Amino acid sequence: MNWKQAIADYGHYLKLERGLTQNSIKNYILDVEKLTRFLEACHIVESPTKIDKDTVQRFIYETAKIVNPRSQARIISGLKSFFNYLVFEDYRADNPLDLIESPKIGRKLPDTLTFKEINKLIDAIDLGKAEGERNRAMLETLYGCGLRVSELIGLRISDLYFDEDFIKVTGKGDKQRFVPISKVNKKYIDIYRYEVRVHQNIQQGFQDILFLNRRGKQLTRAMIFTIVKNLSEKIKLNKNISPHTFRHSFATHLLENKADLRAIQQMLGHESITTTEVYMHVDRTHLADVLQNYHPRRTETPKLDPAEQSSTQQDAIEQDKH
Repeated sequence: MNWKQAIADYGHYLKLERGLTQNSIKNYILDVEKLTRFLEACHIVESPTKIDKDTVQRFIYETAKIVNPRSQARIISGLKSFFNYLVFEDYRADNPLDLIESPKIGRKLPDTLTFKEINKLIDAIDLGKAEGERNRAMLETLYGCGLRVSELIGLRISDLYFDEDFIKVTGKGDKQRFVPISKVNKKYIDIYRYEVRVHQNIQQGFQDILFLNRRGKQLTRAMIFTIVKNLSEKIKLNKNISPHTFRHSFATHLLENKADLRAIQQMLGHESITTTEVYMHVDRTHLADVLQNYHPRRTETPKLDPAEQSSTQQDAIEQDKH
């Protein structure tokens, strides 16, 4: 088995068996291709079924010289997944990365925007332009529903259950969830749908896609990043933000307003509660509030009323007699 064949088969496995999105598959394959480019540069001829841990360790060592620990950890994780696939398919007996540890990087806290900053960004949208109403509706949805960029651009008109105040979101691995939507958010989507979108020349195959570009096709992830970046520069926001920042802000603001962590997990579509728990570190005051409101020792031990005190004293006297 050569590298080209192994990578192609691995891609099919990630899509069919693990149900990953095209973006995730691309990133996993990119990690393996970095290893193959290293082998070519060093004139090392080893197949994916025969490459040993010494060669892989050498690659990791050289990689560590040019990338940060977070990127290094990502590459190691990607390669472990690839070789686990080869073991699973009986192409190899072992994983050459089993004894290779990822660098300790700690958990990076997400950037967030204040509610005032979000309002300034949305207010900076030029509604006089054709795409203005669309951009406002998109940012309101990113923040109001806590969506990923891929979920936003993939949102369909048939996913809007406005009578029930929900939208259906297709997330990672094509997993679907229902997310509540506010009246304000519905208002801006409807303005875009019925006052702007209806006048567009929509291309075949995109009739059900909610947010469209000027050519009547689905927007790209890069376009959403550009919109957010331009608005950030326009209001001179001194923060490095992306569309994902709206999602982080959605979760953080819910937590600040005493929302249940499990409910936030469901709305974000996190498979594990530990992923959602990162927001506990963003707003530590929530922890103090929980302690003060719910712990039985939040105040001094309450004094007994006279009847209880008398009963307690009598019990003590009876105990002394014995």
